[in-house]
Amino acid sequence: MSTTPPADSGDPQNAAGTQNAAGTQSADSSRTAAPITRQPLTARAGALALLLSTLWAGNPVANKAGLDDAGPMRLGWLRFAIGGVVVLIYAVATRQSFKVLRHEWVPLALLGTLFTVQLAFMNIGQDFSTAGHAVVVTSTFPLWTGVFAHFFVPGDRMSRSRTLGTLVAYSGVIAVFYKGFADSSSDFLVGDLLLLGSAVLLGGRQVYLSQLGQGIAQHKLLISQAVFGVTAFVIASLIFESDEAFVVTTRLVVALLYTGVLIAGLGFIGQTWLLKRYLPSRVTVISLSQPIFGVLFSWWILGESVGGELYIGAALVVVGSALAQRKVGGQKPELIN
Repeated sequence: MSTTPPADSGDPQNAAGTQNAAGTQSADSSRTAAPITRQPLTARAGALALLLSTLWAGNPVANKAGLDDAGPMRLGWLRFAIGGVVVLIYAVATRQSFKVLRHEWVPLALLGTLFTVQLAFMNIGQDFSTAGHAVVVTSTFPLWTGVFAHFFVPGDRMSRSRTLGTLVAYSGVIAVFYKGFADSSSDFLVGDLLLLGSAVLLGGRQVYLSQLGQGIAQHKLLISQAVFGVTAFVIASLIFESDEAFVVTTRLVVALLYTGVLIAGLGFIGQTWLLKRYLPSRVTVISLSQPIFGVLFSWWILGESVGGELYIGAALVVVGSALAQRKVGGQKPELIN
C-alpha cells in the first residue's frame, strides 16, 4: 500500500512528490498556483509566439540604428537596464514577491551566467562574420531547443514529423540567405563557430527557462538575466568603450525604446510566459520565421531589395512549422504545478 506524506510539511509540492528544475522542492507554498499543463501550442498561443517572433525580427534593424550613436556594449547594457525597469513595473503592478528563496539563488545565478555568455558569443561572433551568416547561424536555436527538450522536458520528444518540419522550416531560412553565402569568399570560421555556440546556448537557455518557470516566478528569472547582463556589459563598456563619444540622439532613443521596452521588457515577459505553459520546442520553432520578417523589415525600413528567394523561404517556413506543430497521436500534455 502507498503511504501519504506527512501533512505538516506545509508544501503542496512535497505532497505531490514533485521537484522543480533545480532539483529542489518548489518554493513559497503561500503563492502556489493551481496545476496547469505544459502542452502543444494552441491557436492563440501560436499567434502570440508569431507576434513575438515578428517583433524580434525588427531587433537587428533597431540595433543597427542604435550602433551609429553608441558602442555595442553600451547599447547592450542600456537595453537591458530599460528592459529590467519594464519587468520591475510589471512585477509591482501584479503584486509579485521579490523575495529570493535559498534554493533559487543557484539556478538564477546559472541562468544569468548562461544569458551573459550567450550574448557575449553572439556579439563577438558578429564582429568576425557577416550579417547574413549571423542571421542564418543564430536562427538555428529552435533546432537546439528541440534537441535539449527531447532529453530534459517530459512530453516534448522529437518525433519524425517534428524533426522533418523543423529541418524544412530551416531550409527556408537558408533559401532566403543563399546569395549571402554564395557571394562570400572570406573565411568566417571563427565568427560562425562563435555564433553557432551562441545558438546552442540560446536553445539550452530556452529549455532551462521553461524548466525553471515551473518553480520560480518569471519576474525573478527575467530580473536575474537583466542584472547579470547589465553588470557584465557595463564592465565591458568601461574597459573597451571608455574613450568613445556617447551622443544621445532621437535615433538612439527610438532604438532603445524598441530593443529595451518591446524586446528586453515586454518580449521577454511574453516569451517566458509561453515557455512556462507550452512545450518549449513548439514555442521556439515559430522563431524560424524571424529571418523572413527581418528581410521584410530591411526592405521596408532600410530600402534593401527583396528577391524571389524570400517567397520560397517563407513557404518552406510555413510548411515546416505546420509539420513541427502537428500533434502526435497518443501524446499527452505534461501536468505541472
